[in-house]
Amino acid sequence: MQQKNAAFRKRNQIMKANRTMFLWVAGVSVIFGVALVGIIFLTQMLMFNERVLEEKNRTIATLKSNNINIKELESQIRVLDTNQSLVSLKAKSDDQAIQVILDALPSEANSSALGSSLQDRLLANIPGLTLNSIKVDPVVGVEYLKDTDSIINAGTTSNIKNSITFKVSVTGDETALKTALQNLENSIRTIDVVSLRIESQGNSRVMTIDGQAYYEPERVVELVDKVVK
Repeated sequence: MQQKNAAFRKRNQIMKANRTMFLWVAGVSVIFGVALVGIIFLTQMLMFNERVLEEKNRTIATLKSNNINIKELESQIRVLDTNQSLVSLKAKSDDQAIQVILDALPSEANSSALGSSLQDRLLANIPGLTLNSIKVDPVVGVEYLKDTDSIINAGTTSNIKNSITFKVSVTGDETALKTALQNLENSIRTIDVVSLRIESQGNSRVMTIDGQAYYEPERVVELVDKVVK
């Protein structure tokens, strides 16, 4: 009987020891799991903060560089204001000299403005010159005709990037034709004569010009928000 009681007590002690060991193992496992999750979370937060600081440093470096470049650009613009070649070409007396450069290379593909310039300024008021026809092709994919939804059929548009093609026909004597070509050459806008054809008609000559003018889309500089993940 005493042996059975001793064995029973031993089993109880072993069971209690097993339960205690299980509770300790479970408790340590929970603590270890919580600690591991905390370490992973802190590591992710540290890496995230490092990425944020890196982006901030890049932004600061860019702003410092921009401030330096702005000062240099302002200095160059002040130098341009003393350029007599630009000053003499200003459309308005109160314009800055740099406006001449901006007018020479418009920011928009405005083919109508080019046509108006050719008709009303470059080829106008030339003694002995008659403007027969003028055609300026809209820029495919950029401009649209007023009476249609697209300009896909404007197939004569040049493949040269940011260019506007035009064709004019004028009639006049040699002096008038020469003056017309000089006006195109002296234009504030860059105009390339791609082809030139002159035909005689009695005492007059008909000159047909295929040419190109150019534009440069404006660049937008702005501060934007960047999400760091």
